[in-house]
Amino acid sequence: MEFQQIGVHHPAAEKVRDIQNNRAPNPRRLFVAEGLYENNVVLTYDVEVDTFFWCPEMTYSHEAEKRAAQLAERARRSYQVSARTMGRLAERPNPDGLLSIAALPQWSPDTLPLSDDALILVTDGVEIPGNLGTLLRTLDACNAEGLVMTNRRTRMTHPKVLRSSQGMSTKVPSFEFEDTGEAIRWLRSRRFTVYLADTDESTHYRHCHYAGRTALVVGSERYGISQPWHDAGFARVGVPMLGAADSLNVAICASVLLYEARAQKDGW
Repeated sequence: MEFQQIGVHHPAAEKVRDIQNNRAPNPRRLFVAEGLYENNVVLTYDVEVDTFFWCPEMTYSHEAEKRAAQLAERARRSYQVSARTMGRLAERPNPDGLLSIAALPQWSPDTLPLSDDALILVTDGVEIPGNLGTLLRTLDACNAEGLVMTNRRTRMTHPKVLRSSQGMSTKVPSFEFEDTGEAIRWLRSRRFTVYLADTDESTHYRHCHYAGRTALVVGSERYGISQPWHDAGFARVGVPMLGAADSLNVAICASVLLYEARAQKDGW
């Protein structure tokens, strides 16, 4: 393969840093995939590739060479870069000579397919990218149908979301509501039973019923679920805290609840 060779100051290279550092509007939900694993995810789930950067000096395996050819064929444009330039662009120490700018699929409240027994998670104000990624990975693992975000505090295109989700941010449908009231109205119009994850005045998670469409709401790591959700009158569900700590990590709490809901739905 022969591509135009560019340096670190080329506009395409600057775009990589803009995405990584969230320095510019990103309506297409572009993200950066580094290395063999992340680019395998891009190829496996047929993700749109905007720009591909290839560094032959750092491509050490036959598989990486094969993926480079596939990415170049799919990409809108492709460039060759030196090891030094790749080192400046990539956040990983050894990206296998492969780096892509790709676009997360676009989902919306009106186009999300929902079964009669749908299970979704709502994140309200979750701030830590690693937690958001872990939640997406768990949603895929328990066969949930999507992620809804309100009061969003971290972006889906953050590099740590892709890594901690093991690439599931490209597969699990996700969208956000700017207004919490709009999210509540959407859930009610779709006949969801909504549970708020909270330790105060809550029902034991094993004693709740998760038949039909079920939405589980988890809140900010620091402040919990925002007041509009409580004002809506939804039931609270809790995981018992038997030690000195007063709460679980949001990703762990959501995992417990999601798997209990899935177990009931599937009759485990």
